[in-house]
Amino acid sequence: MKKQSGKNMPHQTKGGKEIAQLQQQLAELTKALQHERADATNIRRRHEEQMTSIRNRVKASVIQDVLPVIDNFERALKHVPKDLERNDYIKGVQGVVKQFEATLASMGVERIKTVGQAFDPNLHEAVSMEEGDGAHEIVTEELQPGYRLGNDIIRHAMVRVGKK
Repeated sequence: MKKQSGKNMPHQTKGGKEIAQLQQQLAELTKALQHERADATNIRRRHEEQMTSIRNRVKASVIQDVLPVIDNFERALKHVPKDLERNDYIKGVQGVVKQFEATLASMGVERIKTVGQAFDPNLHEAVSMEEGDGAHEIVTEELQPGYRLGNDIIRHAMVRVGKK
């Protein structure tokens, strides 16, 4: 075996420096790639959140437009004469209302609970206050139903409130 002379030593040191530089570049590129992947994941997540938010806003807008129709059906059904309650036409209208309710439920829309519940200004809109001697404000009558989609209120329930 031939002994290496001192002349070759700087070349090996230079090779060692190149390897160290390449390893450093590899580490930097790996770190940069990890950051890019994390950024891409965050962008996808934000995009999904934005799309969900847009879908919910569009859904809420359409529902707001349909609610007066449902309200009118319900008002009409409250005033059906006794002798017509069993009429097939009335049963058909009741079926339409139930179909609306089922469709809303399938979309994730729920009706806000009112009568007997504690008054909550985040859910209820009080249009009148009945006198009472209690300390708690309780919803005594629902004048117009309210609806929500998840945590978002589509329409506040219009109610009468009394103290109990």
